[in-house]
Amino acid sequence: MRHSTLLTLTSFIGLTSLVLLSTISAQTLAPIRRLPLKEPLETSKNMPPAPPRKIETSPRKVSQFGVFTSYQANVDATGNNILGDAANEPAIAVDPTDGNKMTIGWRQFDSIQSDFRQGGWGYTTDAGVHWTFPGVLEPGVFRSDPVTKSDEIGTFFYLSLLGDNFCDDLWRSTNGGQSWTEQSPSGAGHGGDAAVRAGAP
Repeated sequence: MRHSTLLTLTSFIGLTSLVLLSTISAQTLAPIRRLPLKEPLETSKNMPPAPPRKIETSPRKVSQFGVFTSYQANVDATGNNILGDAANEPAIAVDPTDGNKMTIGWRQFDSIQSDFRQGGWGYTTDAGVHWTFPGVLEPGVFRSDPVTKSDEIGTFFYLSLLGDNFCDDLWRSTNGGQSWTEQSPSGAGHGGDAAVRAGAP
């Protein structure tokens, strides 16, 4: 008698648990929503680059956190912050043969009033204490999703998405990120940022 009662009780608890679990799961799961892909996720929306303006500056940002010090990278030629510009999606690469040499790529907005972004970059030869921001890969060309990498001999690569046609192009620097040369055929499509991160220059 005891065995059948125990079996019945165990079965009842198991079934009750399943019913409760499915009820709780149904209440907490968010409904599945499909993205409205009627327009590309990255587009210039035919927005022109920000108009030229008088460049104003302020001292660059230096942040201290314990033993770590962070220095602002998107600065003007004299190392000052450029007021009214913006940058995001940074990607940094370090030369494995000389840790003092680094390059950084980012989405460069020449004005906080404009959504038009370009492929900005900077480089350092003193492990990031001072940065040089020479400009953008191609002035007036809409770009996004920058990825930078260094190979084993210190050659830097910069992969950039051309926002209106979703093709990536690859740039190479053999002088520590001071200048870049496009390596891909015009309008070519490539494997995207995952390919560069995985090691395909």
